[in-house]
Amino acid sequence: MALPKLLILASASPRRRELLREVIPDFQVIPSDAPEVHDEQLTARETCLINAYRKARSVAKQFPDALVIGADTLVYLNHTLYGKPTDLQHAHVMLQQLQGETHQVVTGICLIELRAHRQRLLAETTLVTFKKLKAEQIERYLASINPLDKAGAYAIQEHGGSIIAEIAGSYANVVGLPIERLRIELDTW
Repeated sequence: MALPKLLILASASPRRRELLREVIPDFQVIPSDAPEVHDEQLTARETCLINAYRKARSVAKQFPDALVIGADTLVYLNHTLYGKPTDLQHAHVMLQQLQGETHQVVTGICLIELRAHRQRLLAETTLVTFKKLKAEQIERYLASINPLDKAGAYAIQEHGGSIIAEIAGSYANVVGLPIERLRIELDTW
């Protein structure tokens, strides 16, 4: 089936915009104002899927003929969910907890086309192993990026080599949108 004429990314993330442009050159960006759900009773996958759905549906209600893509990314380690830090001190605590550990980066995606009554939910998980870091290394890293708009307070694409030892899975997923998986889903839409 062919994609609808109007495709919308329901995200303000410039990283997601850049990644989606690799798959689809022509789309609109309309950030969702849907509040995110954070419940310790939910897994990272469940939380990301719920939030991706809420974001996509919020925008799809305004544009029922469009295919809307919503996404949500979380970092998960030892039953703890790491979203965006509230301030630099919180970012430092997050990186201190992640250092030397292997965590999961989970991105939930919702594709929704309201008028056609079509929707698809999917999630992608990538394992990321951090190097052992000293407090000074964390401070230097935080001084080199803006951690406040990033799940887990880091960006693999911004000086990630200074804190990350290895990844297993989709690099693009860690950036915020698993384009390999999204390409497959869009091809079968």
